[in-house]
Amino acid sequence: MNATFLDEEGKSHSIVMGCYGIGVSRLIAAVIDQHHDEQGIRWPVPVAPYEVIVTPIGKDEAPLAKATQIYEALKAQGVEALLDDRAERPGVKFKDADLLGIPVRVTVGARGLKQGTVELKKRTESESTDVPVDDAAAAARAALDELRG
Repeated sequence: MNATFLDEEGKSHSIVMGCYGIGVSRLIAAVIDQHHDEQGIRWPVPVAPYEVIVTPIGKDEAPLAKATQIYEALKAQGVEALLDDRAERPGVKFKDADLLGIPVRVTVGARGLKQGTVELKKRTESESTDVPVDDAAAAARAALDELRG
């Protein structure tokens, strides 16, 4: 193509490499650059690898069983959900969820189940809200709709 450029002294040089366009890897980097905080990524819903993470906490079986039900209900509604069923402490699970940047987290614990609630937290907000356990999937969908704008 005989493409050249002029240096500071006005001498002509051939272009060694050129790049144009924007690929998927650059798009992901640009999204992360614009949507992050100290805890990690804050994926916008349209490009998030998962929309909701369901996080059971505690060693009781009830939170895992209910979390699995909520996870299945979300999947049945077409929500891209992830179930964090690892045997980790709650703090580790919360930190990892924030780092991954999944837009909505539903936390299911024994204490909340006794009160008939689960926690719902948007990744873009610092505070969680308690929602009735039977409305968890619908509340997560509503939170996604709010985040979509």
